[in-house]
Amino acid sequence: MRLAIPAFLIFCGCSSTAVPDAAEQQAREEAFAESMRGVVLEGNFTIAGREESKLRAERYEIEKVVKVGGDIWAFHSRIQYGGRDVTLPVPVKLLWAGDTPMVSLTDVSIPGLGTFTARVLFYRDHYAGAWWHGDVGGNQFGRIVRPGG
Repeated sequence: MRLAIPAFLIFCGCSSTAVPDAAEQQAREEAFAESMRGVVLEGNFTIAGREESKLRAERYEIEKVVKVGGDIWAFHSRIQYGGRDVTLPVPVKLLWAGDTPMVSLTDVSIPGLGTFTARVLFYRDHYAGAWWHGDVGGNQFGRIVRPGG
């Protein structure tokens, strides 16, 4: 029982449920928007269930991200996927896990590309997540390449 109390205290100290005040949340959102201006998401994706385990390259050029309202943001992006090359604003739900933004996209139709679902986290200079296009899905991960970097 003596070990249970310190373990519980450590757990409680590590899992903050405090909700940021409006000014703190606005500062987070502004910092995220600025950090995503003119960046390139450069990385790889996998396809679950495929015999070959080779990574496939992916690249997303992000002109900017803009909060539309509530938790909806527009990612103004150039997407190159499956021989297609489109530039458009993609509306996504942006949620926060503490100080970490996460895109939550569920069955969203992207003109010229199809319908997608994704959960993608952004932290420091990296992104990682899972994606689906119909019944096909996998993982994705990579670096956030900043201008001049």
